[in-house]
Amino acid sequence: MHWLFGDQLGPHFLRPSRDGGLSRDTPLLMIEARSVLRRRRFHRAKAHLVLSAMRHRAAELGDRVTYVRAETYREGLELGARDKRVTVHHPTSHAAVRLVRSLPRVTMGPARGFLVPMDDFTAWADDHGGRRLRQEDFYRWVRQGHDLLMDGDAPAGGRWNHDHDNRQPPPRDASALPVPGPYRPREDEIDEEVRADLDRWERHGDVSFVGRDGPRLFPASRAEARAALRRFVEHRLAAFGPYEDAMLAADPVMSHSLLSSSLNLGLLDPAECVERAEAAWRAGEAPLNSVEGFVRQVAGWREYVWQLYWYFGEEYRRSNVLRHTAALPGWWDDLDGDAVRARCLRTVLAQVRDTGWTHHIPRLMVLGGYALQRGWDPAAVTDWFHRCFVDGYDWVMVPNVVGMSQYADGGRMTTKPYTSGGSYINRMSDLCGRCAYRPGDRTGEHACPYTAGYWFFLDRHRSRLEHNHRTARAVRGLDRLADLAVLRRQERTRGDAPP
Repeated sequence: MHWLFGDQLGPHFLRPSRDGGLSRDTPLLMIEARSVLRRRRFHRAKAHLVLSAMRHRAAELGDRVTYVRAETYREGLELGARDKRVTVHHPTSHAAVRLVRSLPRVTMGPARGFLVPMDDFTAWADDHGGRRLRQEDFYRWVRQGHDLLMDGDAPAGGRWNHDHDNRQPPPRDASALPVPGPYRPREDEIDEEVRADLDRWERHGDVSFVGRDGPRLFPASRAEARAALRRFVEHRLAAFGPYEDAMLAADPVMSHSLLSSSLNLGLLDPAECVERAEAAWRAGEAPLNSVEGFVRQVAGWREYVWQLYWYFGEEYRRSNVLRHTAALPGWWDDLDGDAVRARCLRTVLAQVRDTGWTHHIPRLMVLGGYALQRGWDPAAVTDWFHRCFVDGYDWVMVPNVVGMSQYADGGRMTTKPYTSGGSYINRMSDLCGRCAYRPGDRTGEHACPYTAGYWFFLDRHRSRLEHNHRTARAVRGLDRLADLAVLRRQERTRGDAPP
């Protein structure tokens, strides 16, 4: 038998393997393990999406699959496979790999669902000394190796990087981008069954969730995922690039693809996504800067994060060079946006509560930036992102949060901490206009918690950041703050109260 995990749901996971272990008629096994939902307090919409996607895939596979509902994976394997030998593709977490390796009759093959084989990345990383593994270098290597947006040996359009064109603030006086909305699926009887099961398990106290589970917003089948990809490329990709870093309070999706959950469930192959986007550019249907920005996210950042998760090893998740140990406050853990006065954080936290999703800039600069400034335990922040986002998996969140968002690795992934004062949020969004705080105020009644938090963060970590060429100038700015003593007292007394 061949065992499919719940994030290995697309047809590329069933292509026959070269060693003959998986053929077109190999019996399949899928296991829905209740223990997964008991381990963490997941977002309700995420639990719904994963179970719906698994059950939709099982319905498509019909008699070929044995679908087992069990307490644990071990129990499900005993019930579904009995004494048969089982193959499985390399899972997507260290914990799952440990489990597979502990099972005597299970043979693990290479990972699927990514562009770069692990051994190829290891050779590339070792060739770079294992230290300066910058995303830009890796991205160019992937582009060349897979002939993505290339004109011969040169990048299409003569430039590798179009970030300069892709960092515009939102259009002035606009509450939403003038683009068609994203693809939205329609729920069916499988979704009804999933919702009834989740309701029952919650009533019985078996599991506990956070967030809201309204109508399902993200694809749960291959057909839905392909429709979402098609709609993005044909109607939304052209506007993606310029505003990919912008935020609008009333338009949380902007022109983003919303394909991350489909990619991470395995419903879409990253190759088909980037090839479809490139074809749109070559057909004159989307500008190069937008296509390059999308390709960078899928073939660059997503691949880079996946590979670093394995290359850095399991100890990486415990990185904490800034020695941040504060616990997450209850209002944050409960996604209680209504308790927050700061409009940017209130808006974004409510988006996560209501949908289990927000795009990469609110994640990095609003949510991650606040956690970094407050000195919260990076492992707890990582777990929170894993639990609360529909596209959150261990391999996604450990590098993204530990390495980039919380700078807990001291710069192995990024050259500086990604946090800012309120001026950045004010420039890149409409979130500051009707806020109780003023982005230019560091102290006093209207002090922006991000502006005050930014300077307090620099002050606490001055000895480390003054030697970083990306942050040294900002650190020197502390000496020009006449109200630094007042700011220190103000921030030390802030505590865990919502801003």
